[in-house]
Amino acid sequence: MNYIVVMEAAWLVHDVDNIDDAIGVAISEAGKRLNQKDMDYVEVGVGSTNCPACAEPFDSAYIAADTALVGLVLEMEVFNAESEEHAQRIAKSDVGGALRDVPLDVIETIETESDEEN
Repeated sequence: MNYIVVMEAAWLVHDVDNIDDAIGVAISEAGKRLNQKDMDYVEVGVGSTNCPACAEPFDSAYIAADTALVGLVLEMEVFNAESEEHAQRIAKSDVGGALRDVPLDVIETIETESDEEN
């Protein structure tokens, strides 16, 4: 089976003044580290968090003392996995190898059609 595995990563950005800069730097740094390992098949974006007061989503980024914590969303497709759990292990291993010391958590796994079924 084929799966799309979506993971969340906690990315620290130092010496930033605003949220937009923090998000841009985080996405750029993550993309650069993935591209060094020829992992251009991993999509990188900013995550969202729901406001505890109004429940509206906003970008997952917080700045304190010129240091930002940015929640990135990393998405990749895993082919020919034996199960959903197997696909998750493959994705975390691949992405985790390129993004050493970055906390990763699987937030969603979606089964897709395999090429053989088409």
